Amino acid sequence: MQKFLSLVIAFLVTPALGGCLEPEDNRVIIEEPTIFDFGRPQPNTTWYHYPGTIAKPWAVDATNQSAVLDANITADLTGDNIPYFTNATYYGTGFDTFEPTIGVTGSGAIFFTNWNGAGQGTHIIRSLDQGQSWEDVGPFLGGDDGGTGQTPNSNDPYIYVDKFTDRLVKFDMHALAVINVEYSDDDGDTWSTPFPTHGYAVPQDHQSIASMPHPNAISGEVVYVYCINTGSSGAGPQCSRSLDGGHIWDAQRPGYPIGTSQCSGLHAHVAGSIDGTVYRGNPSCDGPAVYRSTNGGLDWTEHTITTEIGMHPALQHAHEVATAVDDEGNLYAAWISDGLMPWYAYSRDQGDTWSEPMMIAAPGVTETGFPTIFAGSEGRVVIGYIGEVNDVATNASNSGWSGYMAIMTDAFAENPLITSVAVNHPDDPLDVTSDCGGVRCGGFGDFIDVEIDDEGRPWIALAHNAAGFEEAIIGTLTEGPALYGDLDYLESLPVGVPSTLKMG
Repeated sequence: MQKFLSLVIAFLVTPALGGCLEPEDNRVIIEEPTIFDFGRPQPNTTWYHYPGTIAKPWAVDATNQSAVLDANITADLTGDNIPYFTNATYYGTGFDTFEPTIGVTGSGAIFFTNWNGAGQGTHIIRSLDQGQSWEDVGPFLGGDDGGTGQTPNSNDPYIYVDKFTDRLVKFDMHALAVINVEYSDDDGDTWSTPFPTHGYAVPQDHQSIASMPHPNAISGEVVYVYCINTGSSGAGPQCSRSLDGGHIWDAQRPGYPIGTSQCSGLHAHVAGSIDGTVYRGNPSCDGPAVYRSTNGGLDWTEHTITTEIGMHPALQHAHEVATAVDDEGNLYAAWISDGLMPWYAYSRDQGDTWSEPMMIAAPGVTETGFPTIFAGSEGRVVIGYIGEVNDVATNASNSGWSGYMAIMTDAFAENPLITSVAVNHPDDPLDVTSDCGGVRCGGFGDFIDVEIDDEGRPWIALAHNAAGFEEAIIGTLTEGPALYGDLDYLESLPVGVPSTLKMG
């Protein structure tokens, strides 16, 4: 599709004769279509903008040329850094959730954690039709399929798709003391028995798992690494690895350089890279940081991203430095600042050096929480969060929380264009708790999740709490750019939103 930069052509017509002291002003302004004209109105839940900086920490509307000029931004909307018409929606699942995580396998099957509480534990729900319908695939305790799995209780439900082997990994924490690993190699039709991990610290909390190709693997090609919160800032997170596909686990070891001081025990989701490196996000004592292991989770190094942008002031959510790795091994991180806004940076050398931090919230958003991030092809990234817009004009203290995705198709551009979408409309808030981004609220718990399927479509796991049922919902693009493969439009999906909610 051919796109045009905005042009203003002025013609000055001057009389040839007449003794006039000044020419008559007969300028004609001809405005041609801009690069943001897609032949249809822009949805009121989509924004095209540039990130804020440390000096100017606010979003700059890329469709407003005056705002771009005032911000001294040189717009280079060429190559991969071009806008695509983008719209988003969400689909209800009919199941509840808590601290939702998701995974998408190569078949396109989507998996979502369904939290059932004590006695029944976590079940996994599955969609085979891009979120339109959902079914419970267990694992079931002693069910008709002969299953012997099912951790009886899970305080932190967790699902992970190993993108290197397509294995579906269910990672459950039981009673804050024992963590079990179950897996499926057939899209959830059957499950392995639970394999207990080796742990000594109590609580075993806030667990996260990832895989990466590594020569240390003794069964298969990947090493699995998990990390947990010990409940102690001084002790810091502990991590363990499995070299045989998740059956046998090493003793837990510190997930940070031994001998260094630690100021936070919590951490975000672990991320594995094609180059055999594994990362976890966590504040260092100096600021948001990423911890790196190049030997399969045995030893770790500390890499502070910035000392200029701090972490969320609420202790409950000051730990979330979300990390992601693209197909080429580039590293990305996102966190909520002490100003309650989402910030982002990237590294192209495994965390040794970092870009300048960028504030990536959509225009108008004033408070955020629960950052999550995923990367696809080189330079393509999606950052998820929940955000609130306070309507000062109507003196409203809280207009409710929405689920947002910030999408970049050229993250390494000097001024990367961000396409932000809200998956729900303002009159359909996901939660109305005033400080939801800083406290546990409803099905959000401590975190949410985002992933990209093989088609390149981003999916975000959220909860719809407003009606009191904490229904698991999944947000995605109905239209927009692919974040894997050729940079082109995704196939369209139907609009969902409130009519798809099934609980209540």
